Amino acid sequence: MKYYIIVGEASGDLHASNLMKALKKVDVEAEFRFWGGDLMEAQGGTQVMHYKERSFMGFIEVIMNLGTALKNIKRCKEDIAQYNPDALIFIDYSGFNLRIAKWAKPAGYKTHYYISPQVWASREGRVETIKQYIDHMYVILPFVKDFYEEKHQFNVHFVGHPLIDAISDRKQVDELTFRREHGLDEQRPIIALLPGSRKQEIKKMLSVMLSIVDDFTDYQFVIAGAPSQEYDFYKQFINNDSVHFISNKTYDLLNVSFAALVTSGTATLETALFKIPQVVCYKGSNISYQIAKRIIKLDYISLVNLIMDKEVVTELIQHEMNTKRLKEELQKILTEDRRIQLFLDYYDLEKKLGGKGASEKTAKLIFENIS
Repeated sequence: MKYYIIVGEASGDLHASNLMKALKKVDVEAEFRFWGGDLMEAQGGTQVMHYKERSFMGFIEVIMNLGTALKNIKRCKEDIAQYNPDALIFIDYSGFNLRIAKWAKPAGYKTHYYISPQVWASREGRVETIKQYIDHMYVILPFVKDFYEEKHQFNVHFVGHPLIDAISDRKQVDELTFRREHGLDEQRPIIALLPGSRKQEIKKMLSVMLSIVDDFTDYQFVIAGAPSQEYDFYKQFINNDSVHFISNKTYDLLNVSFAALVTSGTATLETALFKIPQVVCYKGSNISYQIAKRIIKLDYISLVNLIMDKEVVTELIQHEMNTKRLKEELQKILTEDRRIQLFLDYYDLEKKLGGKGASEKTAKLIFENIS
């Protein structure tokens, strides 16, 4: 079978690469063409465009790059038509993917959506578009299945969360070796800084994160560099020689960390699955924030709190994301009592996510639905 897959960021690249690996097990003749990243490319097939070339976030940033986005949509439609896949697989990235779906389904292509757009958080009207143009939806969060089926009478497949596989299947890191390889102090506990993967969010997050370094001299701070960005971009924010930078090894870094400051997004869930106490951070442009505040209907922004339906981790949003508050909240997660409670909540969180095998379950369902 021929599979055409579209993702728009690093997390999508990860989940798509594992899905491709699983598809090759159920379909030995699987062929791939995709808009993705390095991890997908490593699985074989043909890459049309890397997600680094399409990385825009926030309402203002998207509008400023609207011309480029429209050209990419046109190019994608033409490429799909030329390739003529047996299955068209969308992974998250709703602004782009739903536009493609509106064209693809009427054109006769079988449409599969793995990892639902966050229609449960904002712009719920998109559910009608999904019901009309998506043949099969595979969701990774239990409350999202309830949202679709109970509220909108649209049957979906709950397959579990692929991060459980990605984390549990990885090779374990020897902490002492990791510290020595990266020039880290062999004794001081590590506080990981995860400022996001896009330039806009790194600009907003990293300076505030670094502003508290001198208040925690018993610890060492390490920036987790995103695979989509070069060190030259990060170094403009680093004004302290004690801060370390490690690129494209976020999982290894979390594996040896004592605590973390994490930009809201998939990374909050990854950090929780590594059982690392964290403070969740978010800060956008004021205009984007004001718009988001009016259309997002959730009590929380982090996946950890959303899944647990309570405040497990502290969220510092917009004006709360400042030096004073960040220092206070980091001090709290360094205390034994707070850490014990977080560990207990993290274990409950993992149970709710449905265990291992998300990629394999999804691959099997996709193959069965086109065979």
